Amino acid sequence: MNKITKVTLDRELSLEQLMAVARFGAKVELSEAYIERVSRARKVVEDKVAKDEVVYGTTTGFGSLVNRVIPSEEAAKLQRNIVITHAVSLGEPLEEEAVRAIMLIALESYGVGVSGVRPKVCQFYRDMLNLGVTPFVPSHGSVGYLTLEAHIACTAIGEGRAYYKGTLLPAKDALSKVGLEPLEFSYKEGLSLTNGNISVTALSGLAMYDLLNCAKAADCVSAVSFEALHGLTTAYDERIMKVRGQKEQEATAENILNLVEGSEICKASIGTHVQDALSLRCIPQAHGAAKKILKDAATTIRTELMGCGDNPIFMEDGTALSNGNPDGGFEGLAMDSCCMAAAYLAKISERRNNRFIDETLSGYPAYLVKKPGLNSGLMIPQYSQAGMLNEMRMLAVPATIDDVPTSANQEDYVSMAYNACQKARKASELLEYILAVELFSGFQAQQFIDMNVKRGKGTAAVLDLLGKTIQIMNEDYYLHPDLEKLRDLIHSGELVRCAEEAIGEIKM
Repeated sequence: MNKITKVTLDRELSLEQLMAVARFGAKVELSEAYIERVSRARKVVEDKVAKDEVVYGTTTGFGSLVNRVIPSEEAAKLQRNIVITHAVSLGEPLEEEAVRAIMLIALESYGVGVSGVRPKVCQFYRDMLNLGVTPFVPSHGSVGYLTLEAHIACTAIGEGRAYYKGTLLPAKDALSKVGLEPLEFSYKEGLSLTNGNISVTALSGLAMYDLLNCAKAADCVSAVSFEALHGLTTAYDERIMKVRGQKEQEATAENILNLVEGSEICKASIGTHVQDALSLRCIPQAHGAAKKILKDAATTIRTELMGCGDNPIFMEDGTALSNGNPDGGFEGLAMDSCCMAAAYLAKISERRNNRFIDETLSGYPAYLVKKPGLNSGLMIPQYSQAGMLNEMRMLAVPATIDDVPTSANQEDYVSMAYNACQKARKASELLEYILAVELFSGFQAQQFIDMNVKRGKGTAAVLDLLGKTIQIMNEDYYLHPDLEKLRDLIHSGELVRCAEEAIGEIKM
């Protein structure tokens, strides 16, 4: 559970703060410096308009209509038009946390002080977040910008629909419930509210937070498996790790050794066989490689959390700069790589789980159940793993290598970053379930191991948590609820917290 209850925006925003607002409902405040920066940029916009200067999206049309100059008396209509015509993402809606994340990133972006919106627009988005008005935002049909953001902006002007206390209402009614009057946009505001890399940064942040947690959870889950499958700790010798020189591999080996520290099971396994199968022997190498990809992606996303991808931007010296910052390449490539890293963690998890349920590999009763044959035991959860792993392999196909030009070839290249972000979010969810199945097998295997034999310091803590959460399978029972409970332990971070309370930090 995120313990942050308030986030004050002022050019710094962490993944943890993003999640505090998006997932856990923390309140948002705007610092005085934030308002000052926004006000300065707004003055530049107003000076440009007063001088009848031609500025993209401010006194001109949009996209391929950039050469159509718009009279100042139609400025408000221009900004309204961009919002209502761009709100065309379709299909099922994004989850509340995803919409809240986009709204927060929009606020952070405007607070850089180059977008040119009025402070009252920022305050309105802040109020919607704090008062619980969540725009209805369909989830399909973005190449990296515009359509999702426009649905949110529609709510601000009283168009479209929004949720309030779980009920979907006309936007005007939802705003009225919390005492807000719809806005009327001025110069540049409709463009700023739809433009930029806002949604891809927000959704990348959500995926990144969960994937980093998954990587740590994978170490905890694999340690339970490693111990119960009589893994050889000799393969994790510090000298072996140093020879390779990959710090994420070293950190993973250290995590596993710390989790099984004091395990009499692991101690008794030494000398019983020459080496383990790769799914046990290569946990440091496989997890470490995936972690490096995730860490590199996280560095990219943390940078994007504090940037601005608007176009054009307005500098304090009065310059208006048209640019390509709305491009989502950084986020898109990072998320495509994360999908591959997640699939890599998933495929070795499935192989470890398979060793549990195959009696010829584990030495345990078939499918980890007494009286196999009468009982199917854990036969079919591995089928679920296989199906989900296939999904993850499809998700690992990059979105960003595709290109479909838009706006009559004015935008003749697009990042397709949005689909990469959505893939990464789905991949993190599937990885949580695949790890949950492995963890379920690791727990059920315990009934076939002498309970008087000491488990590792970390694995014992994890197993104790599981014992308080799910039941032991003495015979077949309805498995679905317990598998969902285990996924919840992983998704919430409770599994990692439990392990860290026992052994200290799980390192990346």
